Amino acid sequence: MLYATHAVIDLAAIADNVRQVRALAPEARVLVAVKADAYGHGAVPVALHLVEQGLADAFGVATTPEAVELRAAGVTQPILKFVPCLPGDELDAAIGADVSLTVHDETTIDDAAAAARALEREAHPVHLKVDTGMRRVGCELADAVRLAARIAEAGLDLQGIYTHLPTSDTPAGREFTNAQLDAFAQVSQQVQADRAAVGLPLVPFIHAANSGGILGHELGATSMVRPGIMAYGYYPDAQTPRPVPLRQALTWRTQVAYVKQIPAGDTVGYGRTWTAPTDRWIATIPVGYADGFSRLNSNRGRMLVGGRSYPIVGRVCMDQTMLDLGPVRPGEPAPAQVGDEVVLLGNQGDEQISTDEMAELMGTISYEVTCLIGARVPRMHHS
Repeated sequence: MLYATHAVIDLAAIADNVRQVRALAPEARVLVAVKADAYGHGAVPVALHLVEQGLADAFGVATTPEAVELRAAGVTQPILKFVPCLPGDELDAAIGADVSLTVHDETTIDDAAAAARALEREAHPVHLKVDTGMRRVGCELADAVRLAARIAEAGLDLQGIYTHLPTSDTPAGREFTNAQLDAFAQVSQQVQADRAAVGLPLVPFIHAANSGGILGHELGATSMVRPGIMAYGYYPDAQTPRPVPLRQALTWRTQVAYVKQIPAGDTVGYGRTWTAPTDRWIATIPVGYADGFSRLNSNRGRMLVGGRSYPIVGRVCMDQTMLDLGPVRPGEPAPAQVGDEVVLLGNQGDEQISTDEMAELMGTISYEVTCLIGARVPRMHHS
């Protein structure tokens, strides 16, 4: 292996997690979010495996290149681009790749219709995004029925109506989320009634439930769910209900690069932020913030070597991090040697470092932990 640092992705775990989604929403279609390279897990291998297992009805991306990559790999399932396209090359490329577009106002509808006509793509699929409280992208509730009619007039195929739930992952957000779902159900029913009245087919995909919604809420009349982080084995928040078990799919590994003794009083790393209290064994690990291992782990995080947990000392460097292996004892070798396996995320022996643990230490969420793992860290997929 040219680079000792690598992430191992358990595709079978991801498949099992999506099966749990289907168990919680047995009547719904499943759109798996594979944006951001499947949250750092590898979008193409993840999508292909889920297709092979018959577990994903559609996929969700944020950018046009993400969708084009899936199409080039042979993914034929519907792909929804969550972020509206800008007119021009991006919109043309998305339509050319048969990507379902998010529209939310007259301009996005008219731009999509004009681009589809220019490319001779009749009735291109779109989803109408309705803003029920996220206040990011989406039309106002009062405008949804009118915009749905405009989509039909423009010659586009309204395949979906959807919204997003910003607080579905915590008990404190339950009342707000329930109000969102109620308002969304009402406007979706109005759109469907309006279409039926003029002889148009009903919109097939009504969707609102992200991972928090799937795990903690009644989904009502929605016909599709959108698992993201839970597909990869992580709960959206420490307080999210856990009605089903999930399996963490990613293990991040490397090897010890160097071991040395330092005397008491010596300092380690940039800024001299850690001082050895006694003579110590220090291991250098070839992982740093350029790999996506955050500097927020400096003097706080830990890694596993030989089934034991060792603290990070000094500041995480761009390409290397140091561990305190403990005190030097006369006649005893170092607790670890060059080449020994190191686990940054995952299990080793009886020890585990979860993404939730690292996220809490960094003051962030598990989504960011896995998305930060850089492109230079090879992903190794197995099922």
